Amino acid sequence: MSVANAVDPNDPGREFVDFWNEILAPKFIRFKHILVDGLTHHSAAIFPSLPVSEGDNVLDVGCGFGDTAIQLARRVGPDGSVVGLDCCDAFLDIARRDAAASGLSNVAFIDGDAQSHAFQPDYDFVFSRFGTMFFENPVWGLKNMRTATKPGGLMTMIVWRTADDNPWLGLAKQVVLGFLPPPGDDARTCGPGPFSMASQEAVSGMLKSAGYVDPEFKRVDAPVLVGRTTKDSMDFQLALGPAGEVFREAGDLAEQRREEIEAALSDAISPYLTDEGIVMDSSSWVITARNPA
Repeated sequence: MSVANAVDPNDPGREFVDFWNEILAPKFIRFKHILVDGLTHHSAAIFPSLPVSEGDNVLDVGCGFGDTAIQLARRVGPDGSVVGLDCCDAFLDIARRDAAASGLSNVAFIDGDAQSHAFQPDYDFVFSRFGTMFFENPVWGLKNMRTATKPGGLMTMIVWRTADDNPWLGLAKQVVLGFLPPPGDDARTCGPGPFSMASQEAVSGMLKSAGYVDPEFKRVDAPVLVGRTTKDSMDFQLALGPAGEVFREAGDLAEQRREEIEAALSDAISPYLTDEGIVMDSSSWVITARNPA
């Protein structure tokens, strides 16, 4: 199985890779308890139905902290294998540490960009949870993922539906935009964004252009934990996601208005406080397609 070929510094998508490593990775690590543990309810509604069998070779694209790759490694058993691919070194360091602590020997992690990595058709199943929405060129990225899949093999990606379907991300942005201007065209970003694959029609076209057949869309609605406390959730929203982008790009103005923004966010988020923490609704597509035989 090929696991070579790290991120190419001359790749045209390198700007987004650098943004993930320099700007987003430290914030993701700070809020790992939300981005991993907070999605537990959502993942629990999806993982049991994934088309994975014992003995399969699996590729996990945009594996992040490695939690999904580790779950998949348990599913495929000792006769199977899992490779997790991500462009963030800091994420992979945590993934390798957690995999070693789990005692699993059938999972490995590599540094790479799924849009440019030179895959071999080694995998029975290719998976991505909330990663493909950030592809600079989604058709090219999906096509390259297909090159990793054996003839007849399956690809499943989980992507967020619309902002209206995901108040855990959309609500905070609405609040922040009441105080700050939207990001300009020159804003640094991590790619198209979390809702870029919300349209079933558009994604069906992407999959067809990328060479997949038999696409299936399953809607999954589930709660997500967006912070242990109101302040934890508020800090998360101002650091990451759509609201975080607005706040970051506003620079000094955001800091000048931080106190009133935080007060408004607290008022908007507090009604969602439960014994578990701040729990809000989320909605995703689980999209599966096949590489033609």
